[in-house]
Amino acid sequence: MSIEIKIDPQQLRRTLEVIVGERSPFSSLRHLTAVESFIENELGSYGLKVESDYFSYRGKTFRNLIGRQGDDQRGGSMIVLGAHFDSVQGTPGADDNASGVALLLEAARLLARARLRSQVLFCAFNLEELNMIGSSYFVKKLKSAGAKIAAMISLEMVGYANPRPGSQRYPLGLKAFYPDRGDFIGVIANWNSALLLRRFARQMRQVRGLPVETLSVPGNGGLIPAVRLSDHAPFWDAGYPALMVTDTSFFRNPHYHSSTDTLETLNLDFMGKVCEGVVRAVLAL
Repeated sequence: MSIEIKIDPQQLRRTLEVIVGERSPFSSLRHLTAVESFIENELGSYGLKVESDYFSYRGKTFRNLIGRQGDDQRGGSMIVLGAHFDSVQGTPGADDNASGVALLLEAARLLARARLRSQVLFCAFNLEELNMIGSSYFVKKLKSAGAKIAAMISLEMVGYANPRPGSQRYPLGLKAFYPDRGDFIGVIANWNSALLLRRFARQMRQVRGLPVETLSVPGNGGLIPAVRLSDHAPFWDAGYPALMVTDTSFFRNPHYHSSTDTLETLNLDFMGKVCEGVVRAVLAL
């Protein structure tokens, strides 16, 4: 069943207004928990089956939130769309990663209306900033259950754009191959995910006014450690095809991990286009 892909930038803003604010388990557990409950309620309001995925860290219990769309067909493959909802201490975490969570929820709202061939898991991961604790736990559980994952998509900082020449930086050796303006969305894969990358990027490029740049790295990204800094990395390590959709984080955004990572720095029009591209790509998969 096809659906109309109409992104509402004001809905993205309303979601961001709820989420933005320090969300660290060490210094702002109350807001982290409030955002957790908000995500749970939102996923449930779309008609998804919502599960709490509990795990322990330093003697305390935390949880990921999983919204399931579609039937769990025996032996069938799944698509995982994920974003982390925690932030580091001292930052309101608007781009990192309230932006990814806002897109996750908007994509879930739209895709919940569709009849999909594969089951889709909408995953809000906790404690990513502590080295992907929540997603690592979830991947181990999937692997133990023998789950078949056709694609994992990590939405990691997707709200900051800067069209100024020279605003985009890169890891060593990549500058010559990519634009110097930070107005594109990046899609990053490892070689094991190369086919997924081509299919996903092809759909994202159908969105008018959204430049898309791709990167495929050897192995599991060890030669360029910066490409491993999100929840796709545990999926790479487990042998699953996975992508990171990103505005390139600290290679573009000067507010990364700082008190100035606020809602006012985000580009909602850019976010809306990225969201449309993600929804198109998931539908095609």
